Amino acid sequence: MSTQEIINNYYNYVNASDWDSWLSLFDDNVVMDEQLAGHLTGIQTLRNAVGGLEKGYSKFLMYPQQTVVEGNQACVIWQCEAANANGVPINAKGANYFRVENDKITYMSNFHDTRPFDPFVNQKLN
Repeated sequence: MSTQEIINNYYNYVNASDWDSWLSLFDDNVVMDEQLAGHLTGIQTLRNAVGGLEKGYSKFLMYPQQTVVEGNQACVIWQCEAANANGVPINAKGANYFRVENDKITYMSNFHDTRPFDPFVNQKLN
């Protein structure tokens, strides 16, 4: 797959809540710097984080607004439309940076204002 195809699949899988296919896009030794979750390493850590997404969001959609691909790197400006587990809406804008090697995402980081995600971060889950 090309870098562009991997990036397109990333957002398609997120928006379909197809987390198994989403995880298949990442290298086993992926490194991620995620604004809310911090520094994550390895596919198993990322797999564990999916449980938090499934439990903490009743809706989670990411709409790419602009994508720039250069070789094995990509940057996507996105808009997120989500809701926490209790349905409190979340609307945010931000950017993801990706590095792809051997048809897998090996590094990803995101950048956004954390304030719009307060309904997710501050909710009480059982």
